[in-house]
Parts: sequence; C-alpha cells; structure tokens
Amino acid sequence: MSDETFDEVTSLRTRLEELRSEHRDLDEAIARLSQAPGDDELMLRRLKKRKLALKDRIAAIEHLLTPDERA
Repeated sequence: MSDETFDEVTSLRTRLEELRSEHRDLDEAIARLSQAPGDDELMLRRLKKRKLALKDRIAAIEHLLTPDERA
C-alpha cells in the first residue's frame, strides 16, 4: 500500500467516525425533540432528513473501505 493510499484510507476512516458520531448525536436530538411537549414537526423532519443523508454517506464510505471479494 502506497503512502498516498494509506493517507486516503486513514482520512476516510476518520471521516467515517465523524459521520457516525454526528449520526448518533442526531439520533439523541431527535429522541429528545420528539418527547418534548409541542414538538417542532418541521425541525424533526429536518433532523430526520439530515440523519438519513448521513446514513447514506456512512454506507458509501463503508463500501469504499470494504475490500472486494475475489471470485
């Protein structure tokens, strides 16, 4: 593995952990907001949409980091 490839993989793994952390934070925020009296439906929808986008980005990075299986 070249230094450039190693740096790219390291960068992707770092970004993956950041996205996972943000995803967990959004999950907690959504849970708190949905339990609050007078929920803010618009904010809830925005947070859920952001969480879904993060999930998609996480899946894409995981796919990049998963080695191809040999047939």
